[in-house]
Amino acid sequence: MSYEEIPHTADIKIRARARSLPDLFSDLCAALMEVMYGNTRSCTLTKEITIAGNDPETVLLDFLSEVLFISEVEGIVFCDAAIQIDSQKLHAVLRGELFDPARHAGGTEVKGFSYSGLSISHDANGYMAEIVFDV
Repeated sequence: MSYEEIPHTADIKIRARARSLPDLFSDLCAALMEVMYGNTRSCTLTKEITIAGNDPETVLLDFLSEVLFISEVEGIVFCDAAIQIDSQKLHAVLRGELFDPARHAGGTEVKGFSYSGLSISHDANGYMAEIVFDV
C-alpha cells in the first residue's frame, strides 16, 4: 500500500502509487477508509460491486463514490478491496465490518470527490493517481 496525503488548501489530496491499476484503486479505497475511520478495521463482511465507465478516471470516481455511499448508508467500514479491471469495467469484492463508534469515530467526514486535480498516469514503474477528497 503506497499512498500519502499531500498539501491542499481546503480538502484532502491523496497521491497513490501501485504496480497495477487494480492495486491503485484498492490503495485509494484504503486511503478513503483511513481518512474517514482511522486504521483499526477487521474483515468480517463481504460486499461486491461492479462499475463501468468510459475512462479510468471516471471508473475511479464512480468506484470511490459507491464505496462512500455503501459505507455511509449500510454502516460498513471496509478493510480491503480485491479489484479486477477489464477494459472499462471494474468488479470489486470489498471486505469490512460494521461501524463501531468506539473504534471508528474521530475521522474526517468525506462528502465526495473532485474531478479537479484528478489524474491517473502510467509509466515503467507502475501507476500513480492524485485525487481530492471533498471534506
